[in-house]
Formats: sequence, C-alpha cells, structure tokens
Amino acid sequence: MNREQVIFITGASSGFGQSCADYLSDIGYRVYGTSRTATFPSQPTYRHWTNIPLDVRDQQSVDRAIRFVLDREGRIDVLINNAGYGIAGAVEDTSITEYQQQFDTNFFGAVRMCKAVLPHMRENQSGLIINISSIGGFIGLPFQSAYSAAKFALEGFTECLRFEVKPLGIRVLLLEPGDFLTGFIHNRRYTQQHTDASPYFQRSTHAVDVIIRGEQKGRAPFELAKKVSSLIQVKSPRVRYTIGPWTQRLAAKLKYFFPAKLFERFVEKEFNHDAL
Repeated sequence: MNREQVIFITGASSGFGQSCADYLSDIGYRVYGTSRTATFPSQPTYRHWTNIPLDVRDQQSVDRAIRFVLDREGRIDVLINNAGYGIAGAVEDTSITEYQQQFDTNFFGAVRMCKAVLPHMRENQSGLIINISSIGGFIGLPFQSAYSAAKFALEGFTECLRFEVKPLGIRVLLLEPGDFLTGFIHNRRYTQQHTDASPYFQRSTHAVDVIIRGEQKGRAPFELAKKVSSLIQVKSPRVRYTIGPWTQRLAAKLKYFFPAKLFERFVEKEFNHDAL
C-alpha cells in the first residue's frame, strides 16, 4: 500500500497511540495524532507525526480536528480509535455519572470519530477504521464493569458498522490487546465510592492489583504498533484480532468453546479464587 497514506490516531499522548504514531510515521506514513492539550500547528511537520488538539467527548472538537486534516491533506485513509481510560470499582460503588463518563470517552468517542470520517471515506470508496478494544471487550473483568461494558459496546458497534460500509470499500476491524506496559496503569481511576467503607473494597482492590501486575509484566506497546502496520495492508480483514500474552489470546478462543460455568471458574481463579 501507499506509504503516503494519511493516518489519524486518537489518544496519542502516551501508550498505544503514541507508539503507533511514532512507528507509523517512522516508516513513512503521514500521521496525525491527537491529545487534549495539543495546539494546531501553523506549519506541516512531515518528518515526524503532527500532534493536534482533540477531545473525543466534544463534537465540535472532533469536527475541527477532522476538518484540519482534510483541509491540509485532502484525505484520511486510516482512523485508529485509541482514546480511552479505565474506571475500576464494584458495580454498587460506580455511579451512573461515572458509567456515563466512561462511555462518553471509550464508546461514544469512537462513534463520534467514525461518524465524522465516514462521509469522506464513503466519497472516496476506501478507508480503514481500527477500533482499539481490549481483552475486557470480550471477557467481563471483575470490578471493571464500566470499562468492560464500554468495550463490549464498541465490539457490537464495530460488527454492525462492518456490515454497513463493506460494500462501500471501507474496512473496519477490532484490535483487542491483552496486557501491555503502557501509561494505562497510571490513568486508571477508582470510583469515588471505592473506599475502605465499601463491602467490596478488599476484593476490588485485589482484583485490580492482579490486572496491574499483569500489565507491569506486559509487552512493549511497540509490538502493537507493528501489528497495526501489518493490519493496514490487509485487504479483507477479519472482524477482530487479539494481541498479547498467549494465555489471554487462548482465553479469547476458549470462551466460545468452553461451557459458560467452566469458563467463569477460570476467570474467578485468575482474579483470586480465595476472595471471589
């Protein structure tokens, strides 16, 4: 494929987004990454990727960012929906507002971006959308209900979108990372009601500690960036691709073949069989 393609990446201030922006620009793509604190540049910077301001929760911000790239480049060939964060805590300790905030970034943010770029891709009869999901998008993770629910929603949305735009020459896929060592560890938030007064406090804290330990031993985000570069060249992609430790990739397959109760026990054991 033409390495002069224009790639738009949300959430590029750290982690997966930054690694993808660095790697894809290094191998010749024109890359626009985004962060909420960036400013629009006055001059093009093709020797490295260009950082522009974007808040995926704000429709006007989304429209400005897309318009900036289209005015400058005349095209957006690849959209990588990566922006997101995690809320941890028991369902009972998670407020409706916190659920809404999680969905507004992790789900509706991706929806806003897709809707903003689709008219251009449809007109060109080409394009690729990569929605970054998670192992938590196909396995409900204990005490991660807001995060998993938003990722589950993103998975269903992506399946629907594929049907709609495939005849128009637009490719859509899900990339589901397992444990990686990124800034996501530090960006994860506990719910406001996650205090030692909560009856779930010890179990919730332990379950999140299990996740953090896995992330601390996780792979470098550079590996995901390389995977993205290979997926850009796939002419007829599958709906989902998993990447990460082999045990998590295996779990993704086993969920659909194991009896539900047996798989549930497997997850319980992973997140502390004594406490759960």
